[in-house]
Amino acid sequence: MRSSSLNYLFVSSATTNLVVATLVDGKVSYLYNEYSSSDTSSKIMPIIKEAFDKSNIKPRDIDCIFVVNGPGSFTGIRIGLTVCKTFAWSLGIKIVPISSLEMMVSGFDEKAISLIDARRGYVYAGGYDDKLDSFFDDRYVKIDDIHFGGKFVSYDGFDFTVEKPKIDILKIIKKHENDKGINVHMLNPMYLKLTEAEEKKLNDTKA
Repeated sequence: MRSSSLNYLFVSSATTNLVVATLVDGKVSYLYNEYSSSDTSSKIMPIIKEAFDKSNIKPRDIDCIFVVNGPGSFTGIRIGLTVCKTFAWSLGIKIVPISSLEMMVSGFDEKAISLIDARRGYVYAGGYDDKLDSFFDDRYVKIDDIHFGGKFVSYDGFDFTVEKPKIDILKIIKKHENDKGINVHMLNPMYLKLTEAEEKKLNDTKA
């Protein structure tokens, strides 16, 4: 696959920022990367439509969809996945999952660890180098158990220095455009931890 001749859609609703982008003929034609609170479900489709309109393409022109499937907001992840899986299924095109933690550090040219606050002293964390190769696998972990002397990246605040995420859509797509993709019916959220209801059910089973 060569990005110079193909059209791609990229969507992330897993973090505090909603990200929608199109890549047309090897170039980022449209990019929306803005804070989104509780209105993601109402904003995502109009923004995707705007992406198509401003890129002068139709949904049927898309060759592959890249969607962030977590970790992050439980509700946010489901919104983006539902929309992208519907597109992929109805159009019969490939869909490729992307880690939110990889996305957050894609714009840096050095090793960095992404963090998403999971509360109670825990985070979702993943470390990537300047080529987006993983050196610290995505995981749900105690913040105190991460020992790294380099850069930390997060939308959240911690009691140590973190930088705001930088997103390089072109870099992400070049890294993953040859990925095989996933059967749309098998693509699920990557939560990295059980939901509170699942944890309660598990604890009740053990009792």
